[in-house]
Amino acid sequence: MSAAAERQRAAPAEPDRLEGFSSPREVDRVFGHEAAIAEFEDALRSGRMHHAWLLTGPEGIGKATLAYRFARTVLAHGGHYGEAEAIFRKVAALSHPNLLLLLRAYNEKTKRYGQWISVDEVRRLRAFLGNTAGESGWRVVIVDRADELNTNAANALLKALEEPPGQTLFLLISAAEGRLPVTIRSRARTLRLFPLQESDVERAVRAALARDGYETDEATLATALALAQGSVRRALELISSEGIGLYGEIIDTFARLPELDATRLHKVVDGLSNASESERLELYFSLLLGLIERLIRFAATGEGATDRERELGLRLLSRANLAYWAGAWEAIAEERSEAIALNLDKSLLVLDAWFRLQKLAREHPV
Repeated sequence: MSAAAERQRAAPAEPDRLEGFSSPREVDRVFGHEAAIAEFEDALRSGRMHHAWLLTGPEGIGKATLAYRFARTVLAHGGHYGEAEAIFRKVAALSHPNLLLLLRAYNEKTKRYGQWISVDEVRRLRAFLGNTAGESGWRVVIVDRADELNTNAANALLKALEEPPGQTLFLLISAAEGRLPVTIRSRARTLRLFPLQESDVERAVRAALARDGYETDEATLATALALAQGSVRRALELISSEGIGLYGEIIDTFARLPELDATRLHKVVDGLSNASESERLELYFSLLLGLIERLIRFAATGEGATDRERELGLRLLSRANLAYWAGAWEAIAEERSEAIALNLDKSLLVLDAWFRLQKLAREHPV
């Protein structure tokens, strides 16, 4: 068992934690995002710190890791609370009295995380902000993720954002900024974060593997990095969740278009249909959409694909049919989002996605 897995046994429940690896609050180094770090730290040094910051950007690029770095920086500001190592340990354990984390709660009866952050969760702010903290100085509230607030929870948070106590910092994490009410967005200073450079992804992934005692071979690591698209989480998912095998299955299915092996495809869908396979199903969709996106980029620019993907791109895509492939990508992504929002059976979407691509390849060949 890895070091991270051992810590997870006693760790507070977190809905988005990647099994086998450290939580963002346990990571002591941020890779990339230098401009965002400089902007935040300049605001703190100048004494013009905005009371709320919205950290937004794609999945897995380090938004939460950055938020916890900001939290530690603010909690240590002025040097009133001892050494940085002590603050790091308290934040990692969520035991710092001046830090509050709001997130989707785990339901012991259903053995599942709630779909939304509830108003009861946000109401914890009242006691946190109203009582005298155990240690003087700044108080920090992290909302992970703010786009998962239900309507009542968003309204409750808005009240706190409208009249924040002094020396209170809200860090709102979001991968879907558009889902947030405009009233909340207007009260936060936005830091838009972007996919990491390949070198930063590699450094972060290697650091995570070393930190958590996870071993992999260089060939698997190289493939994961090539498919990461600027996301450390994506690379780690590929390494640890049979993601390389899923990607190979997707590539093989693409290579047969406009034909489909129905028996093989139904077997794949059956393997992704169990409730316990929900994370692999999400990874499958992410890999499928990522492949289509890279093929589109390659067809448009000649860049952004692996060697095997280039072969597929040359056979299936051209400037003449590029708009149709872009439309297919948008339709599959939208159907996936609707299935998540409405808690629908996403395994059937796998079949629908491939039938859509099969029809496209037949009706709009190169």
